[in-house]
Amino acid sequence: MENFDQIFTLVAEHEGIGLNLDILETGLINILALIAILVYTGKDFLGSVLEERKTNIVKSVQDAEDRLNEANRRLSEAQKQLSQANVVITEIKNETVAAKKVLLESDAYQSKKDLATSFSRALATFRSKERQIFLEVKQQIILLMLNRTVTRAQETFGKKDRATALINETINKLEGDLL
Repeated sequence: MENFDQIFTLVAEHEGIGLNLDILETGLINILALIAILVYTGKDFLGSVLEERKTNIVKSVQDAEDRLNEANRRLSEAQKQLSQANVVITEIKNETVAAKKVLLESDAYQSKKDLATSFSRALATFRSKERQIFLEVKQQIILLMLNRTVTRAQETFGKKDRATALINETINKLEGDLL
């Protein structure tokens, strides 16, 4: 802040800020002569450097454009490959679903067939057991009826003589009816 105050103090003491129009005193001619000499002598060097720089820039831009075109071409190819891969993936998924359906239908058919076979066997076994039980019951009933008939016949006829007489009497009746 002190320096800032000193600047204003100097300007105030020396009549302020003004424009110096004396060309020789300001050194403007020296600066212009120096610039003219530099331009004249450095024109070839500066021109070749600028031309080389321009060539490098144009070449760099051209290379960048070539790389951009190559990158766009590769991107296009990659997108095509991606779409082809997606088509193949979709086909594989569809084939997988179809194969699963076929396998499930085959398994379902085989399961139905196995169940039908098992049911037929169980039904045949059941019918066989039913017939066997029916025959056993029938034999037991016949045996019981025979035992009961034998018991009643023994009670009714008692002795053998009476049975023989009854049989002869029945045979005689039947002979008479037949004649």
